Amino acid sequence: MPKLKTDIDKLFYSIGEVAKKYKVNVSLIRFWEKEFDILKPKKNKKGNRMFTKKDMENLDVIFHLVKERGFTLEGAKKKLKENKQDTIDNITIVNKLKEIRRFLTDLREEL
Repeated sequence: MPKLKTDIDKLFYSIGEVAKKYKVNVSLIRFWEKEFDILKPKKNKKGNRMFTKKDMENLDVIFHLVKERGFTLEGAKKKLKENKQDTIDNITIVNKLKEIRRFLTDLREEL
């Protein structure tokens, strides 16, 4: 899962920051907002979407299901309804394995 380099105390993320994190178009984030009822970004006075940390966690799950595992939107919605925690656990394991792989690759390059 892509990491977003931001201030730890940051409360809201703009849609541009979100799109950049996942390397997708802003329009895809807006589309996912309409498709997945777990995404509920706040809107400021100008109407700009401001995503909370909870929204970001939900986007991690959606991104993992749709882009990394190849689920259809309907399949992802069904998976979220049936067992969201199972998906979150899988994401955690995958991220940990990616960290280990990066570490081992870096170690091999140093030798």
